Amino acid sequence: MNPKTIFLYGPPGSGKTSVGKILAQKLNRDFVDLDVWIENRSNRSIPELFENEGEAAFRVLETAALKEIIQDNTGSVVALGGGALLNGENRRLVNQNGQIVCLMASEETLLNRLKTADTKRPLIADNLPQKLKSLLEKRTAHYQSFDPLDVKTLSITEAADLVQRHLGLFHVTGMGSGYDVFVKPGLLAEVGAYCKQYGLKGPVVVVSDRNVAAHYRKVVLTSLEQAGYTTAFVSLNPGEAFKTIDTVEKIWQAFLNAGLERGSTVLALGGGVVSDLAGFAAATYKRGVSWVVCPTSLLAMVDAGLGGKTGADLPAGKNLIGAFHAPRLILADPDCLKTLPAVELRNGMGEVIKHGLIADPNLFQLCAGDWQFNLTRLVTDAMAVKIKIICEDPLEQGRRAVLNLGHTIGHALELVSDFKLKHGEAVGLGLLAEAQLAEDMGLVLADNLVTDIFETLVKVGLPVCIPAGMDLEKVMMVMQHDKKRSGGVVRFALPLRVGEARTGYEVNPRLVRTVLTGLQVEEGCQQEGI
Repeated sequence: MNPKTIFLYGPPGSGKTSVGKILAQKLNRDFVDLDVWIENRSNRSIPELFENEGEAAFRVLETAALKEIIQDNTGSVVALGGGALLNGENRRLVNQNGQIVCLMASEETLLNRLKTADTKRPLIADNLPQKLKSLLEKRTAHYQSFDPLDVKTLSITEAADLVQRHLGLFHVTGMGSGYDVFVKPGLLAEVGAYCKQYGLKGPVVVVSDRNVAAHYRKVVLTSLEQAGYTTAFVSLNPGEAFKTIDTVEKIWQAFLNAGLERGSTVLALGGGVVSDLAGFAAATYKRGVSWVVCPTSLLAMVDAGLGGKTGADLPAGKNLIGAFHAPRLILADPDCLKTLPAVELRNGMGEVIKHGLIADPNLFQLCAGDWQFNLTRLVTDAMAVKIKIICEDPLEQGRRAVLNLGHTIGHALELVSDFKLKHGEAVGLGLLAEAQLAEDMGLVLADNLVTDIFETLVKVGLPVCIPAGMDLEKVMMVMQHDKKRSGGVVRFALPLRVGEARTGYEVNPRLVRTVLTGLQVEEGCQQEGI
């Protein structure tokens, strides 16, 4: 593996070292502090170097150390000194070998941090307030040239989270050695390079469906072949109705025909149905082969493609067969969303709204606003919520069950509608119904929760009522086969307020029936997609 190095830059006190250590831990990478590296190589502290040899001599050492770090520590998180990139050669060097993230805070914030810092900065050691003011006057334009991230109101952990979202880079732990997730426009054209970078072997079998293949088959196969891979392509019928064991058997046969070996790679190119099926086929073929996810729908990017949960449906319910099988890599290209029909974009918003309800009020607010104009942010923020939760509970033994919010009812509605209700539409209805359950049970901790969810669904264009004529008794029966059932009881995840949901609630079936009946009206109700 040879990922790009991440360089953290910014003025003294911006948190480069503290943020860098947390970021490196989150990304499963090594951390390097440039100043500490120089001190270890020279056996002298930075203040001693400045005092005995002067700033000019120190800058020479700094450039030499930077070159050595880049050569020996590719893929690390590196905290740079506050003036390291004033040198044009250094700036070109880091630009060529990684990504620069500049952290910035107000003068007041920097001063307060520096007053309590253990390390003394030579250029501002005496008369700290005046020296810092003077340094910022000289360098602010320089720092602004890096389009810095404002971290003045953030904790160190929050700043590290912000950097991850800015980079579109996450690492998912808990299954095997973990895997990296990238979010970047134009990423599909680089699939082959990323697979090579991460040591994946061929032949590569790409599993997709007819709709997605029409847009992206050529660009993905060309990228893989240019990277030296032998490829094969499997095109499936699109839609949840084909998420069956018969389709899995078709994929297995394609693996055999392509000569797929234990060391080969499967690449899922498509939405949630494709990733579930391709992942399950990869998990079960020759007892498990490596796979890569290239999600092309919003639903797959923020939900189905993450977490290593794979599977297929049975007539009695969704995802009743499956396996946990972590991918080696996830490559999400938000540009794919430009070719997505509006109804499919809205479909993915059901899961995005859910993630905001669970843990991110700002994301929930974005869903109620002009979310269409910032799809990359929408994807990264929604991903961040799910990734944090699955890292805490990779095999769904506790906390991860909160991701089932909206799904206990939603899956049943989806199945009983014979998939005329799309997944995100059904989940949105599930969110609304389960918020009403929470309110009726006296669990809600904030006013207007049901109204806020209702208005957000309307704003997005998702339905807010159950289709007239749907058999609610059948919905109740299907819920009893839900895969989240334990000890003969279906337990719900319920929202308590925007940004908080909890799991493990046993709900009286009569109350569920009453809430569903209240949502099933004949007229005056938005039914997008029905």
